[in-house]
Formats: sequence, C-alpha cells, structure tokens
Amino acid sequence: MLKTTLLHPQILAALGRSGHGSSVLIADGNYPFQTRANPLAERVYLNFTPGLLSVTDVLKGLVEAIPIEAAHVMTPDDGSTPSIFGSFQRLLPGLTLERHDRFAFYDLAYGADVSLVIATAEQRIYANILLTIGVVMPPESLAQ
Repeated sequence: MLKTTLLHPQILAALGRSGHGSSVLIADGNYPFQTRANPLAERVYLNFTPGLLSVTDVLKGLVEAIPIEAAHVMTPDDGSTPSIFGSFQRLLPGLTLERHDRFAFYDLAYGADVSLVIATAEQRIYANILLTIGVVMPPESLAQ
C-alpha cells in the first residue's frame, strides 16, 4: 500500500523508469499528443471528460513525487502571459518558467529525454508544461 498522494500505477511505473534529466510533459486538451511528443515516451490519457483532470491537478501530484529542476512552458505568439502561468509558479516556487514559442516547445517535447506524456482534459489554452526531473539527494549520513 502506498502512502503518497500519487497513486496512478502507470505514472508511477514511468517515473520509476525515469531518472535525472528525463522529462515529463503535462499537456492540455488541445495538445497534439501523437505528433508533437517523443513517440517512445509512455503515454497516459487522463482526459476522460472536459475539465477533469486539469494540468495543475496533475502537477500537484508530481511535485510531491519527484524532484523538479526545470520547467518549460509554451507561450502565445503575441507574447502575452497565460493566466495558468501564475498557478505553475505557485506550485513550483523557486523555479523560473522557461518560455518557448509553440514550435520550439513542440521540439522540446519531441526530444529523446521525454519519458512520460500525460494528457489532461485541461480546457485553459497554453496549459502545457514540460518538467525536467532533478536529483534525489542522499541522506546526510551518506553525503559525507
């Protein structure tokens, strides 16, 4: 029995196979999952009905489960800041959101380091985030 808040077996298995430098894409309901993400990445479809689950719901679970060293976001062509970026920043304090235009973001999401793609039913646009997994530091007793 697990005590974490993240209980999805397919996501846990994919994260267990990932390591430092691997990436996880959490994307909104408009994202082209089949054509703009690493074809070898594990795909998890959580988009059962519009609005359930959201990108921020999934991000909350991942923040508790993995160390995150970088976060990349997709920006609109007009340079505006989507409102969901504020939610991302609240969930990822201390990290700077690295901004990319749509096609540069697609290129990142297609990269060989992307090990997990999570499709959500998020209805807000530009609600896509690519997380880079960080390092789990050893306990103090082993760090010496």
